[in-house]
Amino acid sequence: MVTIKASHTVVPNQPTPKGRLWLSNSDQTARPAHTPNLYIYKAKHNIIEYDIEKMIDSLSIILVYYYPVAGRLSVTESGRMEVDCNAKGVTLIEAETVKTIDDFGDFTPSESVKEELVPVIDYHSQPIEEIPLVLVQVTRFKGDKEQQQGLAIAVAVSHPVADGSAWIHFINTWAKVNRGDMLGLNDMPFIDRTILKSSSSLSSLSPPPSPRFDHPELQPLPFILGRSDSTEEQKKKTTAAMLKLTSEQVEMLRKKVNENENLSTKQGSRSRSRSRPCSRFEAVAAHIWRCACKARKLDRNQPTLVRFNADFRSRLTRPLPRNYFGNALAATVTPESYAGEITSRPLSYAARKLREAVEMLKEEYITSQLEVVLGEEQLESIKALFSRQGERRNSPFAGNPNLQITSWISIPLYEADFGWGKPEHFVLGYVCPFDRGIIIRGPENDGSVIVIMYFQIAHMQLFKKFFYEDVFTSRL
Repeated sequence: MVTIKASHTVVPNQPTPKGRLWLSNSDQTARPAHTPNLYIYKAKHNIIEYDIEKMIDSLSIILVYYYPVAGRLSVTESGRMEVDCNAKGVTLIEAETVKTIDDFGDFTPSESVKEELVPVIDYHSQPIEEIPLVLVQVTRFKGDKEQQQGLAIAVAVSHPVADGSAWIHFINTWAKVNRGDMLGLNDMPFIDRTILKSSSSLSSLSPPPSPRFDHPELQPLPFILGRSDSTEEQKKKTTAAMLKLTSEQVEMLRKKVNENENLSTKQGSRSRSRSRPCSRFEAVAAHIWRCACKARKLDRNQPTLVRFNADFRSRLTRPLPRNYFGNALAATVTPESYAGEITSRPLSYAARKLREAVEMLKEEYITSQLEVVLGEEQLESIKALFSRQGERRNSPFAGNPNLQITSWISIPLYEADFGWGKPEHFVLGYVCPFDRGIIIRGPENDGSVIVIMYFQIAHMQLFKKFFYEDVFTSRL
């Protein structure tokens, strides 16, 4: 049971620019909700001494530089979202739980973790224009002389405002100020989104241009054979697991993929895929995809795809600033494959499919996607969401027989040191309602990874079995 001790509204500690901040098409199509990032800190010497007033002060300093974060979402007549930079502030909640830090184990995402450690956000009765873009909950765990005390910091952030990379930079910068370090130029956010404005988005009345590519990532994904929709799969409950791969296990997967690729050098159709060694993402994602197909016991003729987003900050001819604060995500999907191929062929086959999806994301493709992704139907659904007369349409359902995989391998998740050391755990404080794998780096930054896996309850045990057994099989 958690007890709320106090709730604070934190505003910038200096006057900040007012007005409306234009949001790009990448922002418009982000999941219309908050993402709860959960950090767990264990006491090094029995207790963590933290000063809530200091946390409030440091947050108010950061909000001067990240001034849109203190604003609110709003909607234009055409249906585009924007940020009203009104300095209304963010929410910081103080809480205590009767549970000890050990009661939560490895903090695998669950309803218990969400209910006790993550701030409650009322999307149903509270107008979106009144919901803070950031809500923080600082929760102290119960402890005694024989048990380590600790602290949980949940930072729920609005996805339409920025992507994971940008928000983690925000959190790390806040932590830096709180521990007393000086900020440098690299800590300052690049806020202006108009760098992504295309000719079609300059006018809200302009119809989307004709697509220059087929854009399969924007089309419905395959259904279970014999069905005409995904309704039945969407009704099935999911659960979560935290699955760690050591650096040695990751290298085993990469080595096996690369060895199999080298064996196919005489096959001209595959030569393009051998242009570089397999990445950690490609090897681990291929492994996840294969284990998912096996655990689901899919028909060998079942079409199956993997959908994922890629950060395009560095993929443009004129790259976006590394500290670009916004969404810079392009969606892509693997070429159509069959479950029998994914499970029976070497792991390099699945890895090659993922690489082909990655290699699609050249500047012309990304620009085309940003131009066509936001159509009249999407704008109408945004307006309906703000008027509370409907629900926002999300991306195509990526659950069974397909999969959504997210890579946060390059994001420095464990740099949020507020003055009492780096976090012991990082997780996302919610249970995703469809099958999804999120790959993050291990806390030691030693090449290990952790897969936060959301999977249908009926299939999770088999998935975990294959996940570890198949690393060591001779034929990957």
